[in-house]
Amino acid sequence: MKKIILSLFILFYAINLLAQEDTLSVDEKQTPYDLLSSYYSGKFKPFKKGNFFAGLAFSLTDKKLENTDYLIQQVIDGDRLSYDVLVKGGYYTGDYGMVLLNLNYFQDKFSGTIYRDPDTLQSNTISRGFAVTPAIRSSVPLTKSERLSFFTEIGLTFGKTNSLTRNTKNLDEIEKIYGDDFHFRVGLSPGITFFAMENFAFEVELNVLGYDLRVSESSKNNGPKSREVRQNVDFNIDLLSLQLGLAYYFGANK
Repeated sequence: MKKIILSLFILFYAINLLAQEDTLSVDEKQTPYDLLSSYYSGKFKPFKKGNFFAGLAFSLTDKKLENTDYLIQQVIDGDRLSYDVLVKGGYYTGDYGMVLLNLNYFQDKFSGTIYRDPDTLQSNTISRGFAVTPAIRSSVPLTKSERLSFFTEIGLTFGKTNSLTRNTKNLDEIEKIYGDDFHFRVGLSPGITFFAMENFAFEVELNVLGYDLRVSESSKNNGPKSREVRQNVDFNIDLLSLQLGLAYYFGANK
């Protein structure tokens, strides 16, 4: 919810700035805002062929859980810490058209006491994963100065996640669950780019359409592996998939 509110704030802020820029009078005395706006002149071409792009998105979640119900268990007391880092790099092969590569690394860790009928367990879980996404992006300026633009990104994602869960009951009964998750996705993601200062831009991106293939393997206490294959086609606006990041465009003011 916080990401959604922040994204809407950035969008309204961008529209307000651009509206002020359009109403500036030539005869007015130059203010710091005027000097900043003058940077985005006819020479400012962030989406020109030959330009480079670099982006970064980061999220961190730290939760304290007490008497929280889940589907098959209740968390009596626990802590969950997760983070997600996304690094992007791209090159404009043509005006308003770019090829890029997204590298994603994430981790989710939980430690606490859970109740799973009829037992109370001390549970520790950690999962780590990565994803690589080659993609192409097409940008469409929404303003003459190109400070605000709309883009559409199509990408192929290949990822893997490893997980380990250790449940302890009665101090000496230990259950270990190992898991591997392989992920493939073809997705379409629209978004908005707003240049806030010189070549720096805020970007908001949303997953809208995609095909998912996920293969999950798990084993308990080194026993035989179980395997699950899931396929999913989605076409919806999921606000939970909203990504907010910072980008820098090299060569935008050549």
